[in-house]
Amino acid sequence: MAPSHALRCCKRALNWIPVLFINLVVGWSYYAYVVELCVYTIPNNTERISYLVLFHIFFTMFIWSYWKTIWSKPESPSKTFCLPRAEKELFEREERAETQQEILKKVAKNLPVYTRTAGGAVRYCDHCQVIKPDRCHHCSTCEMCVLKMDHHCPWVNNCVGFSNYKYFVLFLTYAALYCVVICATVIQYFLKFWTKVLPDTHAKFHVLFLFFVAALFFVSVLSLLGYHLWLVGKNRTTIEAFRAPVFANGPDKNGFSLGFKRNAAEVFGDQGKYWMFPVSSNLGDGHSFVTRLVHIDPERANGILQQNGKSPADGKPDPCVHGNNIQYTADDSKENIEGGQIDSVKVENEQ
Repeated sequence: MAPSHALRCCKRALNWIPVLFINLVVGWSYYAYVVELCVYTIPNNTERISYLVLFHIFFTMFIWSYWKTIWSKPESPSKTFCLPRAEKELFEREERAETQQEILKKVAKNLPVYTRTAGGAVRYCDHCQVIKPDRCHHCSTCEMCVLKMDHHCPWVNNCVGFSNYKYFVLFLTYAALYCVVICATVIQYFLKFWTKVLPDTHAKFHVLFLFFVAALFFVSVLSLLGYHLWLVGKNRTTIEAFRAPVFANGPDKNGFSLGFKRNAAEVFGDQGKYWMFPVSSNLGDGHSFVTRLVHIDPERANGILQQNGKSPADGKPDPCVHGNNIQYTADDSKENIEGGQIDSVKVENEQ
């Protein structure tokens, strides 16, 4: 039985508890640093002002990226990945799984879909009634399919995926730097309070506790940040790190890796001036992705690189920009193979 509307509302309200906790901790850290440390403890005006300026720079970037991660709505597959009306009626009437798969394969031939289930079947979401694009997964918490889903994060009460993965990485980066700034500027007063060089005041508790909390959060955030930077370099999601994507010829954990530079560009964009700001600059549309020259679906292009399911049709070599705006040199020549034709695509090796 489906849960009642009241239970759903309660569940959604409870999901905001971790976010509320983080915001309360950050709010207290702001008070402890600005009021208790800078106003009541630091005697020198020059030091006080310099600390406040430095603190507010990283505090602003941290909050900006954090709230962008929270409020960026996860993107779901477009209607293109829904079954056409005729095929949908056939699919719903059919009881045999084998015949249903034949229907899905027929529709998937016209879509830039190259990954399969572990059993080799077309990935289809019964709940959302869509053929899942590559790297798309269904989130049971958000109750929707999420493009390039990485994971559902309770600390932001949101799915981390194509629409906000850059913001999430920046959130972790600025959270770590925020903690570093606090620890580096508080430590001298922490030691003075600890060794009783400074008298016991109401600021003592806040300064001591602020240092401990910042150091603790730094260690935990740094490990998570390091892991996700590694994922960016490998062009993997958390899901793919634990379960390699399956192509027609089998699983390939490096199936979407194009080299460090191109992998980073997919997340942060190809213009470095936007990398450190939580603004949209990632490449592509989240529905299709360039893959390596391995494990390509033989039904579409035997041994040929997928390039977002698109290639020029004029038969001339042409520098083309695909769905993720990464430039390649493509040669769209027609070759007869076993009585059929395929599109031949060549990609220059990254230097």
